[in-house]
Amino acid sequence: MIIAITIVHVVVCFFLVIVVLLQSGKAADLAGAFGGMGSQTAFGPRGSATVLSKATTIAAVMFMLTSLSLSILYTRLGRSSGSSVFDHTTPAGSSPYPSRRLPIKAGQLPVTPRPAAPVRK
Repeated sequence: MIIAITIVHVVVCFFLVIVVLLQSGKAADLAGAFGGMGSQTAFGPRGSATVLSKATTIAAVMFMLTSLSLSILYTRLGRSSGSSVFDHTTPAGSSPYPSRRLPIKAGQLPVTPRPAAPVRK
C-alpha cells in the first residue's frame, strides 16, 4: 500500500512541476512589467480557468492528499526515517567528552597546569 501511494506521489510531483512550468504568468504582457493591470478590478483581470490551471489545482490537491496519507501510514506502522534530533543531545551543563581535570581531594585547591617558563641564561 505504501509503495503504491509513494509511486503515485512521485508521478504527481513530476506532473505538478511540468504543469506549473508550462503556464504563463498572470502579468506576462508589457503593462505588467510596469505595474499596470489590464482592468480596474481589485485583484487584476481574471480570465476563464484554462485546462492548465485546472490540472494544477487537481495535481496540487492530489499532492497534498498523498503527502498526508503517506505521513499517516508511516506513523501508524511505526516506520520512521530515524530517531529524533533530541534523542542525541546532551543535557545542559554536561559535555559529551570526558573531563581532563584530575580528581580533587578534600581540602585541595584545583590546580591548572602552567606552560613551561622560558629558561634565562
